[in-house]
Formats: sequence, C-alpha cells, structure tokens
Amino acid sequence: MKGKGTSDTVSVVDGDGNQCCWWWWLVHKGTTTTFLIVGLFALLVRAAVSLHSYSGFANPPKFGDYEAQRHWMEITINLPIQEWYRNSTSNDLSYWGLDYPPLTAYQSFIHGLFLRFVHPESVSLFTSRGHESYLGKLLMRWTVLSSDLLILFPAVLYFVIVRYGQPSRSRKSDIGWHIAMLLLNPCLILIDHGHFQYNCISLGFTIGAVAGVLSGKDLVACVLYCLALNHKQMSAYFAPAFFSHLLGKCLRRKHPLLEVSKLGFYVLGTFAAVWWPYLYSKDSILEVLSRLAPFERGIFEDYVANFWCASSIIFKWKRLFRSESLRILSLTATVITCLPSMIQQIKSPSNRGFLYGLLNCSFAFYLFSFQVHEKSILLPLLPASLLAMEEPFIFKWFMQFAMLSMFPLICRDGLVVPYFALLALFILIFDAPGQQRVKEGNYLYNYLGATTVRLVLFCYFILHIVYLTMNPPEKYPFLFEAIIMNVCFSQFVLVTLGCNIKQWVLNKPTKLEVDKKFI
Repeated sequence: MKGKGTSDTVSVVDGDGNQCCWWWWLVHKGTTTTFLIVGLFALLVRAAVSLHSYSGFANPPKFGDYEAQRHWMEITINLPIQEWYRNSTSNDLSYWGLDYPPLTAYQSFIHGLFLRFVHPESVSLFTSRGHESYLGKLLMRWTVLSSDLLILFPAVLYFVIVRYGQPSRSRKSDIGWHIAMLLLNPCLILIDHGHFQYNCISLGFTIGAVAGVLSGKDLVACVLYCLALNHKQMSAYFAPAFFSHLLGKCLRRKHPLLEVSKLGFYVLGTFAAVWWPYLYSKDSILEVLSRLAPFERGIFEDYVANFWCASSIIFKWKRLFRSESLRILSLTATVITCLPSMIQQIKSPSNRGFLYGLLNCSFAFYLFSFQVHEKSILLPLLPASLLAMEEPFIFKWFMQFAMLSMFPLICRDGLVVPYFALLALFILIFDAPGQQRVKEGNYLYNYLGATTVRLVLFCYFILHIVYLTMNPPEKYPFLFEAIIMNVCFSQFVLVTLGCNIKQWVLNKPTKLEVDKKFI
C-alpha cells in the first residue's frame, strides 16, 4: 500500500494499484467535511451497538449501570437538590445512590426532565425502579448519543483543528484516519452505548482541555478540565499531568506567581460554580465528598488488570493489610510512578511531552491507585488515542489489550457480537489503504521482536476462544479471568515503561540533528 502524488493531485492507492477516489475526495474536502462524514458513520455505529443488551438487563433486584443512571434521573427530578446525596426514606443510598460529583447529578437532572416530558413512568419516584420498557430504553440511549454529539464530537474537532492547523495535502489522509480513530474508539463505544454510561462527557471535557493547552489557552483548559473532574472523579488520573505541565509553563514566564494565581482563580471559580448548591454548610459538602470515595469496596473489585489485582494471586493484600494501610500503599505507589513524568514536564514543558505525561500519569493511577474498575482503562486509552499518529503501534497494541481486559465484563453484559464487530472495524480502519504513517518500526515493537509480537497476538486470540467455549475447573472458577488479567497487566506495564522512557528522551537531539551541528 502506498500513496502516489503529483503537483496537482494526491491519490490513495490500494494493494492492487486501484485509486481509492472516494477516500481522496473525502479527505481533500477539508477537515470539517471529513469530520462530519466520519462523525455520521460513528453515530450509526453507536446506534447499532445500542440495539444490544446492557449492564444488568433483566437482572433484578439491583440490575446494573443502566438502572443506576436511570435511578439518578429519578432522584434528581423528584427530590430537592440538597437531598440528592443524603440518605433518607425517599433516597436509599444503598440502592444506586449518587456517587459521582455534582456535574453528573446536573446531567442526570437534565436527562431526567427529557424522560419525564416524553415518558413520565420511566422516572417516577419509587415505582420506576427496574423500569425497562422499550420507549424508556430508547430514550436512555438517545441521552448518551446526544451527549456524544454535544460534548465529545466538538471536543475532538477542536483537538484536531488545534493539533494539525492547516494541513498539507500529504497529511490530510492521515488526519482523516486520526479522526476515525478518535470517534470510533471501540472501548468507549462498548462501555457508553453497550454497557451504558456517560464517559463521553468527562472524556470530552478532557479532550477540550488538552486542546486548550496545545493552543496556549491555559485558562480555558483549566475550566474544561475542572468540568471533567466535576463530572467524574476518575478524571483525577490526568491531574498530575495538567498540574506539572501548567506549572512548568508558568515558571518560565515573566511573572510566575501571577500566572499561577490566575490559574488557581479559574480553578476555584469553576469548582465554586459547580458546587454552589452545597456550599451553604460544611456538613453538606462532606455529604457529597463521602459519596465520592468508595473506600469500603476495597482496593480492587472484580478482575482488573492492575498491580494489586494481578499480584493478589501471590500476595493476598486484603488479608495482609487493613484498608487504611492499603490506601497509604496505593497512594505512595501512584505518586512515585507519576513523579518521573511530572518532573520532566516541570523541567521541560512541551506539547508532545504533555500528551505523553497524560498517558503515563493516567497509567500510574490505573495500575496502582485504590479501587480501580475494568472500565477505568478508558482513561489512559484517551491520551494513547491522541498520540495515535506519533505512536501507531503503541496505540494499536494498547487498544487490543484494553479490549481484552474488558472482555469478561462485556460477556456478562451480552455484548460479544458488538465486541468482535468493533474489534474488526478498528483493525480494518487502522490498516486502511494509503496510511504510510503506520509502521512496525516502533521502539516497543523492536524491543519485543516480530516473533514475540506474533506469539502474544496468537495467545490474545486463543484467550477469546477459550473464554467463550470452555468451562474453568470447579476448583478455580475464575481461572480464565485471572489469566486474561495477568496477560493484559504485563502488556500495560510494557507500554507505560516504554512511554515513560520516550517522554524523557523527547528533548534529546537525534543523531541526524547532532550530525548537522558539525556540518
């Protein structure tokens, strides 16, 4: 596959030498047109996935995440705002009580108003518990699609415009490819439009914040990132990267203290605006905060591909240490693994370094922080997607094992068909004709070697088949989940080690640059 061009035109040529005129036409209509066409296709894919099952389908008494999101709409439109996080006879917090920051509650309120206007029975207080009517499900799916359209899609367009500006003809095809990779993220689509959540909102705000940083609009970035943090507290995975990069930039300006103060003012102002209904008393603030830290659930839940769960096969952490000690251990490990990336950005802040910092810090949180879920892999996967042009092999490798890490959850939700369909679509688009940028000559690929890569991929596909077709031994009912978890954990460790090293060598001159100095 190769691209051919003249002074007047650029064509994409497939393996048989046939010009892919449709792709040439699409990408050369401009970034906005390409985005609209790819975005329309991405919406159709989301709609197709939403026709399948979801978390907790027909599984009383508590159902699953779908019921949790619906219940929050029920609570927020029927109770005063001061009672949304308070345990009472009208709001039993043991039944899917709100456990996300206020912006999630406001989003639930807005969506709840929409559902009440069209289908009141789906959000009536008490009587709507476990509501699964066809119209109710359809409306719920629409709320996720609208969230994508209003927040995630514009944020991706903002990022692409900022990142690539006015691209040359030769790069337009690559940019179209990157747009497709960002909008057709199979993990995000499976979780939001299959399993059922609204990660597109917090991730959309984060992408907007990243674009703000890359364009030099640091105050806009602060506001957008604070909104992400106030929608889902897991957005804190990115906090060390934002903090270190912005601090590094401030320290290089004429009045560093003033610059830091301005950023702090915008952060405090955004938090005050979001938390305003709860600032009337200390007890009210503590009520909300107590819901955001699920320490009682333990250091990990289910089988997640991070350090604590993977190593628990040998070290029974929950038996060896009390919860308080595990919190300190996890915090210490997380901070230590974030530090190299943070120090690099404080010393030498750069746009590329910032993107690598986002990936490395979010991976540190995923691998070592307290109470991580399988779905949390979406957080480090975001900066990996933003770096897809620079690190295509890393991106593809990471995406494949991120999907595998969620496979047991996807099977429980009855989403096996959309899982394999999205995996096939991802591989098809990733290896699209004419994308010269996709090369195997990556430092991680070189380290592993072609034979090891093929062997690991063989195991990757065999694990899918084994999980679907075989029953584990009665003595070890979760054997397959444990194997999947450890395989994915090993690959995540390789990726984060490689990306940390890459971040630190970004500012080192290449051999070619050194040679030029002596010419």
